[in-house]
Amino acid sequence: MAAAAKAAPNPLAGALWMVLSCAILSLLAGLGRHLSAAGMHPFEIVFFRLLFALLVMMPWLMSRGVGVLKTERLRLYMVRACISMGAMTTWFWSISLVPIGEVTALSFLAPLFTTVGAALVLGEVVRRRRWTATLIGFLGALVIIRPGLIEMQPGHWMALSSAVFMGTSALVVKSLTNTESPATVVFYANMIMTPLALVPALFVWQTPALEVWPYVVAMGPIAAVGHITLTRAFAAADASMIAPFDFARLPFAVLIGFLAFGELIDSWTWVGAGIIFVASVYIARREAQLGAQRPPTAPGVVGPAAPDRTRDSR
Repeated sequence: MAAAAKAAPNPLAGALWMVLSCAILSLLAGLGRHLSAAGMHPFEIVFFRLLFALLVMMPWLMSRGVGVLKTERLRLYMVRACISMGAMTTWFWSISLVPIGEVTALSFLAPLFTTVGAALVLGEVVRRRRWTATLIGFLGALVIIRPGLIEMQPGHWMALSSAVFMGTSALVVKSLTNTESPATVVFYANMIMTPLALVPALFVWQTPALEVWPYVVAMGPIAAVGHITLTRAFAAADASMIAPFDFARLPFAVLIGFLAFGELIDSWTWVGAGIIFVASVYIARREAQLGAQRPPTAPGVVGPAAPDRTRDSR
C-alpha cells in the first residue's frame, strides 16, 4: 500500500484527543476493577472487552466495505496483536490487585521501555542523555514501589510487565499510523486479538451474573472510542507534542479510584509518577529533535530506517 499523504501536524487537536483518551481509558480501568471485584477473572474481562469493542466497530466496517481492511502490513498487525494481548492481560490483572492510580503511575514507564526497545531490538544508538533520562525514570518507579520499605505485590509486577508490553507496542503503532487510518489500526487489533483472548478465557470461564452484564457490554464502546481517540492523537501530532498531556491519565484514574472504590494513593506515588513522566517527556522531545534529522522511515520498518551513528550524546 502506498504511503498515505499525512496532514500537517495539529498540536491542539492532538492534545485534545489525548486528554479525551485519558479520561475514557481511565473509565475503562474503573470498569475492569469493578468486574474483578464482582468475581470475573482477568482473562474473561480481556475477552469481553475485545469482543464487544469488535462488535461496536462492525457498523464502521460495513459502511466502509471490507476494502478498507486492505493492507500490505498484516504481519506487523499480527506482531502488534500479540504484544497488545500481553499488555492488556497484565494491565487488567494489575488493576484487580492494586489501586488504579498506582497502576496508572507505573504505566508512565512505557515510553522508557520504548527507548530500551529501540536500542536493543531496532539497533538504534541511544547515547548518554537519553540513557540518563531513562535511568531517572526507572528511579521514579522505585519511588512508587519502594522495594524493601513496602511489600512488592504481584499487582506491581503485573503493572511493570504491562508497561514493558505497552512500550514495545508503541513502536509498532506509530509505524502503522504512518500508512493506516486510526480506525483500521484499532479494528485489526480487536479482530486478531478476540479469538486469541478466547482461548485462556475458556479455562477460567464463568458466565457473568445478570447484574454485571451492563458493565461487561459497556467495555466495548468505551474501549473502542478510547483507543480510536488515542490513535487519532498520535496521527494528529508528533509524539513529542502530545506527550505532556498523557499525564492527565493520573488525576482521572485517581478520581475514579476514589469515587468508585475509595482508593487513595500516597504522595510518593505522585512524586514517582512526576519523575517518570518528566523523563518520558524529555525522551520524546529529544527523539523528535533527532528524528527531524534522520532519513525518512520506510513504510514497512518500525523505527528509524538508518540510525545516524554520528550524533552527539542523546
